[in-house]
Amino acid sequence: MSLAGGVEAAPVLLPGSTIGLLGGGQLGRMLAQAGSAMGYRFIALDPTPEAPAGQVARQIEAAYDDREAARQLAERADVITYEFENVDAGVAAMLMAESYVPQGSHLLYTTQHRLREKRAIEAAGVQVAPYREIGNADELREAVSAFGTPCVLKTATGGYDGKGQWVIRSESEIDEAYETLSRAGTELVLEQFIAFRKEISVIAARSAQGEIKAFPPAENIHVENILHLSVVPARIEDELQRKAEELAIRIAEGLGVVGLIAVELFVTESGELYVNELAPRPHNSGHYTMEACRTSQFEQHIRAICGLPLGDPSLMTPVVMVNVLGQHVEPVLKRIACKDSGAEALGVEPKLHLYGKKDAVAKRKMGHVNVLATTVEDALQWVENTGIWEQETQAWKV
Repeated sequence: MSLAGGVEAAPVLLPGSTIGLLGGGQLGRMLAQAGSAMGYRFIALDPTPEAPAGQVARQIEAAYDDREAARQLAERADVITYEFENVDAGVAAMLMAESYVPQGSHLLYTTQHRLREKRAIEAAGVQVAPYREIGNADELREAVSAFGTPCVLKTATGGYDGKGQWVIRSESEIDEAYETLSRAGTELVLEQFIAFRKEISVIAARSAQGEIKAFPPAENIHVENILHLSVVPARIEDELQRKAEELAIRIAEGLGVVGLIAVELFVTESGELYVNELAPRPHNSGHYTMEACRTSQFEQHIRAICGLPLGDPSLMTPVVMVNVLGQHVEPVLKRIACKDSGAEALGVEPKLHLYGKKDAVAKRKMGHVNVLATTVEDALQWVENTGIWEQETQAWKV
């Protein structure tokens, strides 16, 4: 079916249908958990034995670029979605010819490449940080001279949680930065550093019928380039929140999104908004929606790709999402095994989600906690009081 990004003749897939997941990580797991509650069935394609999604759904254990396995997925599913953007775009394109992939392959093709992504954002009438394509070390020197330091050199493809990036803080780093990142064998892009006061993100959903809704912006705090906290409501002016939601909706429309699009933004001191990155899928900064919103991002994604009316994304309670990395798992488990008098004293309700990953490696995302509270300050106080995230708290409060 040639329906990607379109709104005509999109089928409505009712509960009982089977949803195929390209990728079986934690996002696929939470999609399957939300969709199963609605009555949908799931099957995931992932190379990891007993992948997180494979623990709650059927799984085809194969590489992402295994076309025969992808065809098996298509045969067993009524609709196919992807849970992370590094899925092979060629496989997605092949599946479009043989199955129903409402997200299509073009959005993958665009968001898998930073230069294509930036140009698409600009075409939607939204500003990004000034950037230049870098082909050699001389071009990098010229661009660094034009932008000044600090500036950020990135690989055009791959990279997440700070990987594939180099913050150039002086001209003496230029050669080493270029030599290191050019080993990836892809184009490089240099971005002017934006002096921001906040990082926020907005997740917008667009259905196969063209209906669009946006979740409330999350204020995001990163430590060592890994998301540590999402604070909702974001501590920014109401007008900025409204503008951020409108911007995300404009991008969803401009890119013909079906499903979710996460829009990461910088907020400057003067109140300008710059898009940093896009993610065409559920997003770590949207996990707060699982208990805090009338509809979670995962249920909304299912509704969007299956052609159901979108749910109400309204916030029901202030919340802080804190990521549980490998080094946090043991103390978090000890914490939940006992009565949490600290939570009771603050009037907060921590909700733990673990992803079923086998090895609790330091800095690896193993789960998250949604701390529901009367105010975000109370939720942040609980995170600090536990001592579990002491190192991260000290880092972001500096």
